[in-house]
Amino acid sequence: MSVNKVILVGNVGKRPEVHYIKKGMAVARFSLATSEKGFTTQEGKEIPERTEWHNIVVWKRLAEVVEEYVVKGALLYIEGKLRTNSYEDKNGVRNYRTEIHADVLKILGNPRKKNDELSREGAEENKQQTNAKAGSVSHDEVKSGLSAFNEETNEIPF
Repeated sequence: MSVNKVILVGNVGKRPEVHYIKKGMAVARFSLATSEKGFTTQEGKEIPERTEWHNIVVWKRLAEVVEEYVVKGALLYIEGKLRTNSYEDKNGVRNYRTEIHADVLKILGNPRKKNDELSREGAEENKQQTNAKAGSVSHDEVKSGLSAFNEETNEIPF
């Protein structure tokens, strides 16, 4: 038996790029930063903070949610699987790219301003965490669900 599972909590590095491929299926790609705090060893050696950058890929309904609500700086909880792809560049050099294909995403905090988008109050106030799982949901079902968004309570309707 083997397990391929990744769990991350981190901040979005830049606005997600969303594309629609065959039959209108959405795919979103963005970077997520996770950090380990620095510390001092018993011997007095300073170990600096370390930040890792992860390439996240999200499909279908989750990609549409990401397009609508996720911005640079947003704090996210991600569950998914590691996937490594290889390709040859124009010089014939083989390159590898490791990505996390997310199937669970929760918005824990969002730095958007309250007047027209989500507030930055963090996980306590943003109980609307998107706990959507990737699945086959029509574009119309997603759009109708998103139109029910209540700006006064900051709740996402799923």
